[in-house]
Amino acid sequence: MKKKLAIVLAMALTVTGVFVGCGKDEKKNNDSAKNQKEAKFEEKKAGDKFIVGFDQDFPPMGFVGDDGEYTGFDLELAEEVCERLDLEFVAQPIAWDSKDATLGSGEIDCIWNGFTMNGREDDYTWTDAYLDNKQVFVVRGDSGIKSKADLAGKVVDVQTDSSAEAALNDNTELKDSFALLQTIPDYNTGFMDLESGAVDAVAMDIVVASYQIEKRKADFVILEEEISAEEYGVGFAKGNEAVRDQIQKVLKEMAADGTMAEISTKWFGEDITTIGK
Repeated sequence: MKKKLAIVLAMALTVTGVFVGCGKDEKKNNDSAKNQKEAKFEEKKAGDKFIVGFDQDFPPMGFVGDDGEYTGFDLELAEEVCERLDLEFVAQPIAWDSKDATLGSGEIDCIWNGFTMNGREDDYTWTDAYLDNKQVFVVRGDSGIKSKADLAGKVVDVQTDSSAEAALNDNTELKDSFALLQTIPDYNTGFMDLESGAVDAVAMDIVVASYQIEKRKADFVILEEEISAEEYGVGFAKGNEAVRDQIQKVLKEMAADGTMAEISTKWFGEDITTIGK
């Protein structure tokens, strides 16, 4: 009987030891994860990489230039910020529909690519808005389409997970009037669809639409009636005020000394930025 009792007690102590050990290891792992999370949001130091996530098919904000290099208004702003902070600028193209996972994993430091703040205010840590924008429809000049009402029974393209798609999903009456609202991976596809007659309209950002129409010399027009109005900002992972504040400070300096206006005029023919105004 004593022998059996000793065995039972030994087993109990062993099991208890295992669980106590696991508790200590778990606390250690939790502390480690907490420290890693805190370290993730430290300020950038001179020489560090600053990785900007962007859609490489979104001219003029970010795209592949004729020379095969990444370029665009947003990328030029980001590169100037990095130069002033002595950071290594890295332009990282991303799949737009998986941008949140890419940002959350730490593969990129921010999303900086005509990124609409409206409706996403609580999902990211944002800089101040630096550009106003609208969601609009682009149609062929000879289509006879003059208003949103004329799109009833028509086929419309919109980029997957874009602000235009979100705006149309919010406007069910307009969306339901279309024969079809189809999603596309990028707006180059949308313009090709429009040019070929595969669709009747493309819903998209006005700053991108205006640039594309000028660049392509195409007979496309932007309908006067907008879908929605919005603002662009630089989006960081929720809670990353440390790096956001660094970038925000330099953007304000660039607005004050005229650098931001110069970059805007280069890409848009005028200063359309809003920081400091």
